[in-house]
Amino acid sequence: MLQIHDLVFDAWGRRFFDHATVTLPKDAKVGLVGRNGVGKSTLFKLILGQLTQGDGDIGVPRLARIGSVDQEHPATPVPLLETVLAADVERASLLTELETAAPERMGEIYARLIDIDADRAPARAAEILAGLGFSQADLLRPMAEFSGGWRMRVALAASLFAEPDLLLLDEPTNYLDLEGALWLEARLRKYPHTAIVISHDRELLNNSVDHILHLRDGRLDLYPGGYDSFEHQLSEKLRLQEAARVKIEAKRAHMQSFVDRFRAKATKARQAQSRLKAIAKLPAVAAVIEEGVAPFTLPSPERPLPPPLLRLENAAVGYGGPPILKKLDLRLDIDDRIGLLGVNGAGKSTFAKLVAGALQLESGQMHRSGKMRVGWFHQHQIEAMDPTDTPMEIIRRALPEATEPQRRSKLAQFGLGFEKQSTTVSNLSGGERARLLLNLVAMEAPHLLILDEPTNHLDIDSRRALLDALNDYEGAVILITHDRSLMELVADRLWLAADATIAPFDGDMEDYARYVLERARAAIRAPTQLTAEPEAPAPPPPPTPSRKAPTGNLRRRAEAAEAALARATQALEAIDAELLSPATFSGDPAKAAELGRKRAAAHAALEAAELEWLEAQEAYDAVK
Repeated sequence: MLQIHDLVFDAWGRRFFDHATVTLPKDAKVGLVGRNGVGKSTLFKLILGQLTQGDGDIGVPRLARIGSVDQEHPATPVPLLETVLAADVERASLLTELETAAPERMGEIYARLIDIDADRAPARAAEILAGLGFSQADLLRPMAEFSGGWRMRVALAASLFAEPDLLLLDEPTNYLDLEGALWLEARLRKYPHTAIVISHDRELLNNSVDHILHLRDGRLDLYPGGYDSFEHQLSEKLRLQEAARVKIEAKRAHMQSFVDRFRAKATKARQAQSRLKAIAKLPAVAAVIEEGVAPFTLPSPERPLPPPLLRLENAAVGYGGPPILKKLDLRLDIDDRIGLLGVNGAGKSTFAKLVAGALQLESGQMHRSGKMRVGWFHQHQIEAMDPTDTPMEIIRRALPEATEPQRRSKLAQFGLGFEKQSTTVSNLSGGERARLLLNLVAMEAPHLLILDEPTNHLDIDSRRALLDALNDYEGAVILITHDRSLMELVADRLWLAADATIAPFDGDMEDYARYVLERARAAIRAPTQLTAEPEAPAPPPPPTPSRKAPTGNLRRRAEAAEAALARATQALEAIDAELLSPATFSGDPAKAAELGRKRAAAHAALEAAELEWLEAQEAYDAVK
């Protein structure tokens, strides 16, 4: 599907790709990995033609569609569902053409619409939007009413809906909550074409892709399997490379010793020259250089406080209107590691503000130790940083009494070397800014760390370093993250924000993943009553059966629904057969238009019949 041959690209004073070559199989799901700043996003721009390579070729099949999510969708007055439907350019173009098409062209249009399953498009778009966290009520809201983060989700939904032949996703989980990340993980596994995903989410790379494309030292290497398999293969490859290097260097040293001893002797001169030529022909094997990552510094509190650190009793909190969270009855102790779950908008950040002391209770009781220190990191701190600031100026304000060498030493502990300490924030990578802020909030050895999406800008090795630091930290932790692996390895208790409250969740992350996917499926099964084509009036819904309804009545209802479903299917098939016949469009043009209207009505009747059959069968099975 994608062929890269001998790619060379230089920019900004460095070489990103040095004769890189790789071929991706058709319909492969590929995770593109590598350290921050090595050029993963640059490769996407080269594939899209936004940058021009210095040498080499990037080839995709002719007429192949390439899709990406470069930026949030613009704030337009167009409703959400229509925005996503418009991403299928062919379908939108055919429907527009149908309005003014000549009779002899209408047959071709209807045939193509049937081929691309255009009737299911609204339901498919609604399914994708539901999986990404949008409600049924959101589908008719104009794009201008959504925030930037939600419009990024719309851009992702549009790309998934359009199903391009090559889909490029750059850190798609960065603007998703854990629920959205779990749904995307399942969706990518079923994506029908080739997809390349830049991600540092280990679970997504293990569960959703079948190849790992590793970018290192300007080269691209493709490995089969998920991320765990890649790590094992890479480790073995580096071990063999180092063994080969040691063997060749030993041979080189032995031959050089012979040359040094006998070069001056006339009887051995010819042999010495032969050895010199042999040395020149020995292959060069690069030494394996371990890419170290700086650790995080999360000092533990010197003296533990008496339990509990925090206790809430029938507490409610909000912003002046109706409470965002209420009926809070929770307790937090010094050794608690809490994973806070819930969709965006459920109140997780509000709860973090309450615990951090940035928000006051509206009612109820909160008991907390007056000596408790809280370190609070949230992703918006990175966005709010002054781009003209430098790490040195930031640490001066944080440590006004320290000497300059002490401040520089502290920044070095944070992983910012001498050259980075005077660099402006605008020139630091997202990972470097996140690392600086994470270490700053923990610098005073807090009794409680609140981490709201701490991994958004961290690569996999930095996430592992953060995990190690959290495991060594001896205070309490409240963790909000879409990184399932970090949540599983840090949290020993889960709390769920839902229905305007927070309560303990009975289960582990596997249970929660099943809960999220079941909820997404339930949202998909819910009728949207939103279609792009005219829809016939739906029949009145049947009365809901009583809990004590006799089995015979429910069985007869299920049988009747099944028969109605068969009739609706046959009616739609008969209309499709007429629309596919050339004779239909060679006679009366009005008949063709009437058949189009009948097909829309028949399709709506079929959807209603399917829903009635599902409900009747489920009711019968439940009683039976």
